[in-house]
Amino acid sequence: MSAPLKVRVRAVLKTAGSLQGGFDALEDSSDLHAAGLTSHATVSLMLALEEAFDVEFPDRLLRRKTFSSIDAIADALAEIGVRDVAA
Repeated sequence: MSAPLKVRVRAVLKTAGSLQGGFDALEDSSDLHAAGLTSHATVSLMLALEEAFDVEFPDRLLRRKTFSSIDAIADALAEIGVRDVAA
């Protein structure tokens, strides 16, 4: 069985987000940009998410807000058809 969506997003973020320390203390609603997610790291994160979930983010979701938190990323993925798995 697959892990819940936010757990999977966290796994991708941990490897592709280039956040400096304190990653495990981040809440799902924490501001990732305030936590150190740069614009370059956001692009890397987007590409890693597309690969991990076998999706492509449409132009309308290519906004800073889409990648502002784990909650926002999970919402965007759900919007484009990625299904969550019950914990």
